[in-house]
Amino acid sequence: MIDLSLLRQADDAFSQARRRVFIQRLLSFFTGHGPEYLLSLDRVRDKLNIRGQHYAGLQTIPIAQIVGSVGRYQDFNRAFLPTQEYLRERWKHVYEVAHDPIGFPPIDVYEVGGVFFVRDGHHRVSVLKELGATTVQAIVTELDTPVHLSPHITEEELDLKAECAAFLLETNIAEVRPEERIEFTLPGQFQKLYEHMGVHRYFLGLHEQREIPYPEAVVRWYDDVYSPVVRVIREEGILDHFPGRTESDLYLWIIEHQHYMRERSDQQVPLEQAAAEFSREFSRGSGKRQLEIEAERLKQAQDPTP
Repeated sequence: MIDLSLLRQADDAFSQARRRVFIQRLLSFFTGHGPEYLLSLDRVRDKLNIRGQHYAGLQTIPIAQIVGSVGRYQDFNRAFLPTQEYLRERWKHVYEVAHDPIGFPPIDVYEVGGVFFVRDGHHRVSVLKELGATTVQAIVTELDTPVHLSPHITEEELDLKAECAAFLLETNIAEVRPEERIEFTLPGQFQKLYEHMGVHRYFLGLHEQREIPYPEAVVRWYDDVYSPVVRVIREEGILDHFPGRTESDLYLWIIEHQHYMRERSDQQVPLEQAAAEFSREFSRGSGKRQLEIEAERLKQAQDPTP
């Protein structure tokens, strides 16, 4: 027997969900910030250069960590609200099934770096979220990637993750130093790390009078160059003065600032001194403009051409 009251409830729930989508689009018109759509797994797969996968079985996963879709990323937004009117009848049917004691089967997802992409079960996720659920049963296939993705990741941030994934795969540093978390908030910074490794490898070779294998150079750069800077950043609590940045950001800035101080004074400058001066001059309390001036100065020092 058809429950007419449940049918009306389902129709009203879908209409309310569509209304919220409209309000979000309206707000984005005035704020200039467009609505967040689901990420496309195909785009993520290409950017992160994923090379393998394995079956991870049946799991209970947080709905908040579902960020994308396989093929239907335009049908629902990041909040899993339906963005298309033609989804109404299917959505209503799933809403009815959700109230049946039997419930419905697990959804099918891919996991990439700790977040999930729906392969089958988009309507179920949308309805469950509308009903206030925070988890869902899912059959999980994990795609292999060395990077971690946040549930709030955007398309722009994916480009940074793509640079990170390429760096980790090429250097293999995540395998030899699994505790590492090299991440940047600005594009193009990993290229500077490649250059730092190359310079360190060159001088190691001169000092030891032998060809230094690339894997060895990577590890010794991490242990002897990168880690000491990060240690100072942590011991001095410098990152607290630069909200929204990472230890890797500060590593580059401090190294470059140390180079600038050495050229200015024509003498060696201890790492701790460079870090302390950088923090004192360019931390949050010193003003954003000063940091912008420092960045421009460093850029000009690297490229002296007018």
